[in-house]
Amino acid sequence: MVKKISRRSFLNKSALIAGTAYPAMLALGLMPSAPAHAFSLQGDGKGKHIVILGGGLAGMTAAYELNKLGYRTTILEARNRSGGRVFSVRKGSTHQEVGGPLLTSNFDEGQYFNAGPSRIPHHHKLTLHYCKELGVPLEVYNNVNESTYYFSEGKGKLSNQKVRAREIHNDMRGYTSELLAKALDQDKLDLAMSKEDAAKVLEYLRAEGGLDLDKLYKASARRGYLEAPGAGEKSGKIADPHKLVDIIQSGLLDPDFYNVAEYTYELQMTMFQAVGGMDNIAKALEKKIAGSLKLGAEVKAITNVADGVKVAYKDKTGEHEIKGDICICTLPLPVLSNINHNFASDVSRAIDFVPYIQTGKIGLQFKRRFWEEDEHIFGGITHTNNDLTQIFYPSNGYLGKKGVLIGCYNFNDKAKRVGDMSVAEREKFALEKGSLIHPQYKQEFENSFSVTWHKTLYNMGGWAVYGSEERKNLYPALLKPDKNVYFAGEHTTYLTAWMAGAFESARSTVAAVHSRLAEQRVQYPTTTNKG
Repeated sequence: MVKKISRRSFLNKSALIAGTAYPAMLALGLMPSAPAHAFSLQGDGKGKHIVILGGGLAGMTAAYELNKLGYRTTILEARNRSGGRVFSVRKGSTHQEVGGPLLTSNFDEGQYFNAGPSRIPHHHKLTLHYCKELGVPLEVYNNVNESTYYFSEGKGKLSNQKVRAREIHNDMRGYTSELLAKALDQDKLDLAMSKEDAAKVLEYLRAEGGLDLDKLYKASARRGYLEAPGAGEKSGKIADPHKLVDIIQSGLLDPDFYNVAEYTYELQMTMFQAVGGMDNIAKALEKKIAGSLKLGAEVKAITNVADGVKVAYKDKTGEHEIKGDICICTLPLPVLSNINHNFASDVSRAIDFVPYIQTGKIGLQFKRRFWEEDEHIFGGITHTNNDLTQIFYPSNGYLGKKGVLIGCYNFNDKAKRVGDMSVAEREKFALEKGSLIHPQYKQEFENSFSVTWHKTLYNMGGWAVYGSEERKNLYPALLKPDKNVYFAGEHTTYLTAWMAGAFESARSTVAAVHSRLAEQRVQYPTTTNKG
C-alpha cells in the first residue's frame, strides 16, 4: 500500500531537499509552467505574518504576491523611498553616500537619468510581465548605435580623436573577413568542405566584410560618409578605411575598451525602458503594497527564534522590534554583513565574502541636446579607455530642448578612483574628459548629479559578482532558508545586476514560503498494490 501524502507535506519536503519548492509546485500543477504569467498558487496564508527586509523590487514583489495569497506582510526599508537601486534621479531627488552630505538634484522638471538599472532585455519575460501587470508603459531603449564614438587616449594615429563606432566595426569586419577569405582561397584552413561549400563561405565573407572580387576590403557606405549624398549631383563621398595597424596601435582593440554590445545576449536589441524613468516600476509596485511598507526603518538585528523571527529596527521615533512567522531578507549582502544576526556559519560566510562590484554614474544636464543637433546621435553609448568608461545618450525626449546624458558609467578600479573624488571633483572630471569628445560640454552644461553605489548607504555596492569559486562555495548557502529566514534579491540568482534577478528571486522565495506555511489539505487517494 502506498502511503498517502498531502500536497503540503510533499511541498515541505521538496523545499527542504531542493532549497526551493518552485520545481515541485510546477510538477503538481500549482503554478503555470511559464513563469512570465500571473502567479497562481493554491491555498492561503491568512493568519501568517511575513516580515520582509528591504523595499526594493525583490521585497515589494514578494509582498505583492504574498498579499494576494492572504498573508500579512511588513516591509522594513531604511530609505525614505522605495525601489532600492532602481533609482531615477529627477528634480528634488535626494541621495547620500557614506561620510558625504545629503545631495539634492537640481535637474529641470521632466529631466532625469536612471542611476541604477536603465535597460530591460526583450528576453527578460518576467520583468516585462510585471510591467504589463502593473500598467507601466515601456519604450524602446537604443542600446546599440553606430553613430556613437570610440575615444582612446594614447599615442596611436587614431588616439585622442573621436572615431565613429561604425567605422571601427566595419573596418574590423572587413579586415578579418579579408584574412579569412584569403586563407580559405589558398587552402590554408584545414576545413572538411567541398569546393562548392567553400565558395558559399567566401560569398558570405564578401558580404560580411564588404570585400571586392579580389577578396580585398574596400571602404563602403556602411562605415559612413565624409560628405552625405543629396540632391542633384551630390552622390556622397566615402572615407578611406582606417589602417588595421593604426586601429591596433591606438588601443581601439584593447579587451577592456573595444565593445560589440549587439553580440552580448543580455544587450541584444530590442531593449526597453520604463517611460519617464525606471523608478516608475518601483512606484507602481509601491502603490500595490503601500499598507505593508515602512519607510525610514533601518534594520539593526535579525534573530531566528523557535516560533519565527524577531527583527529589531530603528526609525525616527526610536527603536522597535517586530516579530514574524517568516522573514524574507532582500538586503544587499554588504549591508547585511554589518547587521547583527544568528545565522548559521555557512550563511554568515556567504554574506561576508560574496563580492560586489564598485560602480557609479554621473548625470549631466545640458541646455541643448547638441549630441542630436550637431552629431546626429540618438541613444547609444560612446566608449572610452579613460575613467569615464562610457557615455550614455538618452533614449527619450528626442529633439527636445534640454537633456540629461550619463556622462560617466564605470566599474571596478575606475569607479573607485572617481568615487573617491568629492562631488565637485567628479563633475569637473566628467566635464574635462567629456569635452575631449564633445567640446560643446562646457558651453551647454547646466548641472550634474553623481551616484557611487559602493559608497551609497544601504547598498554599499552595485551588484553581486560571482566567480566559479563563489558560486560553488558561497552561493548555495543563500538558496536555502536559515531556519525561518529566507534570502531573495539579484544575489540569489544567475541574473545579478538585472531587475529580472529581483523578480525571479521574489517568485521563487514566495513559492517556497507558501509551500511551508499555506494550508493545502488536498490528499491523494489511498492505492493498494496487489502483486
